[in-house]
Amino acid sequence: MFDRLQTLEDRYDRLNEMLSDPDIINDTTKLREYSKEQSDLQATVDAYREYKDVSAQLSDAKTMLDDKMDADMREMVKEELNELEDRREQLEERLHMLLLPKDPNDDKNVIMEVRGAAGGDEAALFAGDLYRMYSRYAEANGWKVQVMDASPTGLGGFKEVVFMITGKGAYSRMKYENGAHRVQRVPETESGGRIHTSTATVACLAEAEEVEVEIHDNDIRVDTYASSGAGGQSVNTTMSAVRLTHLPTGTVVTCQDEKSQIKNKESAMKVLRARVYDKFQQEAQAEYDAVRKSAVGTGDRSERIRTYNFPQNRVTDHRIGLTIQKLDQILQGKMDEIIDALIVEEQSAKMESLNEQQG
Repeated sequence: MFDRLQTLEDRYDRLNEMLSDPDIINDTTKLREYSKEQSDLQATVDAYREYKDVSAQLSDAKTMLDDKMDADMREMVKEELNELEDRREQLEERLHMLLLPKDPNDDKNVIMEVRGAAGGDEAALFAGDLYRMYSRYAEANGWKVQVMDASPTGLGGFKEVVFMITGKGAYSRMKYENGAHRVQRVPETESGGRIHTSTATVACLAEAEEVEVEIHDNDIRVDTYASSGAGGQSVNTTMSAVRLTHLPTGTVVTCQDEKSQIKNKESAMKVLRARVYDKFQQEAQAEYDAVRKSAVGTGDRSERIRTYNFPQNRVTDHRIGLTIQKLDQILQGKMDEIIDALIVEEQSAKMESLNEQQG
């Protein structure tokens, strides 16, 4: 492990030199590529340098114990030794985690699609609750939310809402929301007080760069039509809404949230690119899983991942068996407790898999 860490530190130092080279500074592509590589290495190199520093302090403290000293001083050195050993253990564990294979999409923006599924109007209301929960979580993290397409219902819910969350690491935390979400509660329209069960589905797509997925103009059919919605001068008066169909994959995207046809087409292209990229990734993952016979992290969107029980103020994530009695807080966007637990579980699984491969 430490040989690999030293190699990474050497590479980091070399990148520093290259990023000061005028030839690279003037080459936009190389500058962006090397800057990203350096940024990706930053956390690992910082932790490794601190580890080496703590190890050196630990060695010095142990040497001091060999010298003759009074009892008070010896006690102080022993206390320092204990603190340094604890810190070194923490850093070693962190370095193990930092060296685990990283999802290449983690630093990207995320496009989220929330749809009401089983349950009619109640499912649409729940889709609206999920959208607001994600929006509040994004706001708490300093991320920007942009609605790209929406089909609202008269009761304040959504048949479907597509939105992009822009911010460093947005995908790395939101990707765990991929799947079917179930709600158990008494609907406002229910006079008998009976608990109903409804579902909404969430799809999380990493925003794809043009260089990552090539979409040719002649592979896209563009249809325009009059937008429809809750009112406004643009509704049913201008052909501002856009429908894009990617002919090779049959992927269809609509966007009508903006009044400008050009802006709607730009937004639709972002969603289309992300969906096509996601489709290729899922196909590649399916092939990999078939070979490896692994069911871990399949990301199947039909899989029920979480239940929100209103009468008991309870949220249960079925993937890791986590139950939290804080539904009211979670719906306000305080999702870190769940997401952090999912990340720890994924890292543990990766560590176990790595140990098996090495063993």
